[in-house]
Amino acid sequence: MSDKNFNSLKQFYPHHLNEHTNTTSRVLHFIGTGLVILAFFTGFLSHEWRFFLAMPILGYGFAWVGHFFFEKNKPATFKYPRYSLACDFILFYDLLTGKEGFVVKK
Repeated sequence: MSDKNFNSLKQFYPHHLNEHTNTTSRVLHFIGTGLVILAFFTGFLSHEWRFFLAMPILGYGFAWVGHFFFEKNKPATFKYPRYSLACDFILFYDLLTGKEGFVVKK
């Protein structure tokens, strides 16, 4: 990851996309974020707190496998936790709506 400092989500998102160019990594991020959303609503509707506890494990588990084994880079979560979390949801939405593709050329 570069040593550039980001001052806004708008500045950070292109960097985030650049760190997620591997198709398998994007799929894993998509699955993890989708499971986080599902766990949130399931926990909220069932009043079961264990679903909320599972959220970081689901989200970070899938994402970090993508980073460490497929992207071969360090997740931005460690340096930019808020921007990284927000961008995971933006990427999920962009992949869901087709704005960003699952296949990316480097």
